[in-house]
Amino acid sequence: MSSPYVLVLYYSRSGNVAALAQQLAHGIERAGVSARLRTVPPVAPQTEQTLPPVPDQGAPYCTLADLRDAAGLALGSPSRFGSIAAPLKYFLEQTSGEWLGGSLIGKPAALFTSSSSAHGGQEATLLSMMVPLLHHGMLITGVPYSEAGLMNTRAGGTPYGASHLAGLDNDRPLDEHETAVARTLGERLARTALALHSHR
Repeated sequence: MSSPYVLVLYYSRSGNVAALAQQLAHGIERAGVSARLRTVPPVAPQTEQTLPPVPDQGAPYCTLADLRDAAGLALGSPSRFGSIAAPLKYFLEQTSGEWLGGSLIGKPAALFTSSSSAHGGQEATLLSMMVPLLHHGMLITGVPYSEAGLMNTRAGGTPYGASHLAGLDNDRPLDEHETAVARTLGERLARTALALHSHR
């Protein structure tokens, strides 16, 4: 039996969600679990049929096997009017086989997002991302208030998941509190995945 891994699946256009993904991966690996970073192709104007099988830069494209075989899932999207970005939603809409087979039932999941403005729908985006995962029977893992970053942040970070305030030009780097929340969430997700994986 191969070692368990946590899939960090995200879509990022300006690099901010990708930066959060890296911090969640640090937290996952801090718990002694392998993090597998994957992304999805844009939906339009190109699709995966016209794009190279591996992106020029960043994480490889996710396969359904990457998702199906993961011990846990960290799902990240930019906030698009308070909802999940279309490319990630498109990928999730291709998972009917996994839903029918129940391959994600009982596995933990965590969420992360980035927005340009302070009230750009971060929490609404995180909540919208939970819905398909709940349909899959996944167990949502949030951030407890024992993480001091939740109380001290003046930018991103919520109990629903890790988040980042990117600024109107999308060039604001992660601050120490956003980083701490993301790493804590990754570590908590990984520890939960390990505990549940040992009983499967």
